[in-house]
Amino acid sequence: METTKIAVFKGSEVRKTIHNKEWWFSITDVVAALTDSADTKQYIKKMRQRDPQLNSYWGTICTPLDLPAPDGKIRKSNCANTEGIFRIIQSIPSPKAEPFKRWLAKVGYERIQEIEDPELGTKRTRALYKAKGYPDGWIEKRMRGIAIREELTDEWRNRGVKEDAEYSILTAEISKATFGLTPSQYKRLKGLKRENLRDHFNDLELIFNMLGEAATTEITKNKDSRGFLENKETAREGGEVAGKARKDLESRTGRRVVSRKNYLGGPPDRKALPQKNNR
Repeated sequence: METTKIAVFKGSEVRKTIHNKEWWFSITDVVAALTDSADTKQYIKKMRQRDPQLNSYWGTICTPLDLPAPDGKIRKSNCANTEGIFRIIQSIPSPKAEPFKRWLAKVGYERIQEIEDPELGTKRTRALYKAKGYPDGWIEKRMRGIAIREELTDEWRNRGVKEDAEYSILTAEISKATFGLTPSQYKRLKGLKRENLRDHFNDLELIFNMLGEAATTEITKNKDSRGFLENKETAREGGEVAGKARKDLESRTGRRVVSRKNYLGGPPDRKALPQKNNR
């Protein structure tokens, strides 16, 4: 399951990510959502100056975590959990604060529910895709892909791979061997920035992506790969399994699997054109 998402509060994007089994929110995004400041970083600096108590334990409240930047790249950004964000909000004299507090509490409560009953998280994700207009067949593949991804990252975690940076490198190895493109290159091909790449895959892209990650999991278990370097090799091998299958299909159909099409600008079932146009 992806642990990084972009939530929306009254039209404002708020990046969030799971850390230590709870949601952590981008501080700059929260401040931007609650103020009309043209320079959020300067606003935060002055806010800390106005509130010496907040400033004294700012390092305790804030934790730099990986979040998608506007250019689509993953960068460290100061984040705070629900308790920390509530403390920061106390220093923001904004009429938007109370509705935001209620929204934040609801998000936190839902996360607690999902920890107690993981199926709720799956149901909410499925409902979200449905509300966005994704067809049922695509949703089923996407949900299966999420489960396969989660199984793979669990294997990496148990085998000594460090999260964040190393996960990104291993994922890039699989993607390059599967599609001939790293995720960042793939996003540029599709014209994406902060969007989730997998949410813009068509059916075949989802299927081959799942094959690459599922093959990597099986090879990793079979070889009992340990540490980053060994898992980097098995990631490449897993991707090659899917890459060979993709090339075989392309040679038999004369059609490319990798597509520039994405689901921006309209309902997915109309925006994503049929495979016969993906040349």
